[in-house]
Amino acid sequence: MKLDVNALGTFYRMAREGAGLAAGRLTHMLGVETKVGVTKLNFMRGQEIRRDFEDSTEKVGVRVKLTGGIEGYSVVVFERENALRIVETLLAEAGPDADVNADVDEIDGFDEMTESAATEVGHIMNSGFIDGWADVLETVIDVSTPEFVEGQTAEPFFGDIDEAPADDDLALLFQSQIETVGTEVGFSHYLFPKRESMSKLLEQLRTSEGIEYDKLDGFDRMAERGAEEVAKTATTLTGIDTSVDIRRLNFVSLEAIPEQVANEKLVGVAFEFDGMPSGYLLFLFDEESAHEIVDAMVPMEVDEDGFGEMGTSAIKELGNIMASGFLDGWANVLDTTIDHSTPEFIHDIGAAAVDPVIIQLGENQDFAFVFDTVVMADGREFDCEVYAIPDESDLERALNNLDVDRIEETPTTAEFQEVDNT
Repeated sequence: MKLDVNALGTFYRMAREGAGLAAGRLTHMLGVETKVGVTKLNFMRGQEIRRDFEDSTEKVGVRVKLTGGIEGYSVVVFERENALRIVETLLAEAGPDADVNADVDEIDGFDEMTESAATEVGHIMNSGFIDGWADVLETVIDVSTPEFVEGQTAEPFFGDIDEAPADDDLALLFQSQIETVGTEVGFSHYLFPKRESMSKLLEQLRTSEGIEYDKLDGFDRMAERGAEEVAKTATTLTGIDTSVDIRRLNFVSLEAIPEQVANEKLVGVAFEFDGMPSGYLLFLFDEESAHEIVDAMVPMEVDEDGFGEMGTSAIKELGNIMASGFLDGWANVLDTTIDHSTPEFIHDIGAAAVDPVIIQLGENQDFAFVFDTVVMADGREFDCEVYAIPDESDLERALNNLDVDRIEETPTTAEFQEVDNT
């Protein structure tokens, strides 16, 4: 099974189109304004999907089986409280005869009426997504009768679906979120396509030689090896016990990245890298996490903002460690050379923190690979988004030359450039 950026771009447009239709139908049904939140193509291992569900939160979902243009399962998942809130709004719209004007907190569980209403909502949402995919693909996708599911783990939602990935398997998933304006109600959407169905679609959509799917799996594992090197070298150079966890690999539109960045003060470090592949790396922390990093790395009080000369130097040093760990790991596995620039410090609000990099990249490509990463240092958790944006043609050539067996066999050894503190 092979894929390329054009095929992934088409899948991304499918996800956006479907999310837009689903949002419009939710607005019509509930009488409340909605907007499309995050839309991503996720490359996730089965264990990561299951971990997402193991947060002790009760969830409900509606799933349907697909046949025709796409085969597999489509699943809409709500937090239980959000589902009840939507059901309350929907049934209240039905008028006083519905006799459902209780507060959400007073509803202990789903009875026949509320389960039916939740199933209707989920089915309409699923249908919106699926109709959007069918429009983009110019095909027909048939949908089974909707099934209501509830539970605290992934098992009731995906456990009996053959298409769901095993713990160590990398799966391509559509994940979208729609938010109702002015409330906290939202939900996530997953598509589990059959491998044969996905392979057929990819063959139709590819415009280049493409990349074997197991090579992209290798790219993900290369990043994991790079993360291990990041943790080791950060621990050695800072004296802080550090680990790095890459949760998943996302494929997103460049123009959507600024939309997905939190509208708050952010701190980051940007690099340009050159070789095979070439591109950009951007590490982005929320301001609180950046302060935690400075406190951990600088053994003395710093100024109030924490990003004077010493604070900036600490952030740049950690960014340099991370960049070297990632890129040297990739270079060793690919048997190539990748050099990166000195770190550029970023401290700005929301989209402004990423706009300069996005503008430069947008001249040559439309999409990017983004690693969802968490850095753990000395028992403290730092949310860190890693934007690894390789040149598309470079990446395709590099991965096609990748010997997947080398990934586990090749040592990762980082070499660090001196950070210019001026």
